[in-house]
Amino acid sequence: MAISFEKAFGIHPATLKIRAQNAEVIAGNIANADTPGYKAKGMDFKSALAQAASRQQTGMTRTHEKHFDVRTELNNGVDYRVPNQPDTGDGNTVDSQVERNLYLENSMHYQASVQFMSSKIKGLKKAITGGQG
Repeated sequence: MAISFEKAFGIHPATLKIRAQNAEVIAGNIANADTPGYKAKGMDFKSALAQAASRQQTGMTRTHEKHFDVRTELNNGVDYRVPNQPDTGDGNTVDSQVERNLYLENSMHYQASVQFMSSKIKGLKKAITGGQG
């Protein structure tokens, strides 16, 4: 009997991917905190996860190289963030403290997802080996 990893892991691999993308967006904001005119970007995790879940449920695949891949989103859920602070005069909307806090929060969620996936893998390994090793 074959094991379906899609059924075993569910949406969690997509969650890890979205969290990694969110970390890149936040890191980009932090790196550009002093860049004049830079607009802070943010990712709506809930909508990105909902999109990933709908792609997982539809099971649509590209059958020809000239077909559009309808599963990809143009901006991957990334959009400009509404600034919390007034313009400092240079047009930059990055608040470094907010970005650091968001990065930390995202990292904690990412680690929790990794731990969940690890426990799922251990459970599958136990099921395959029958509790041996």
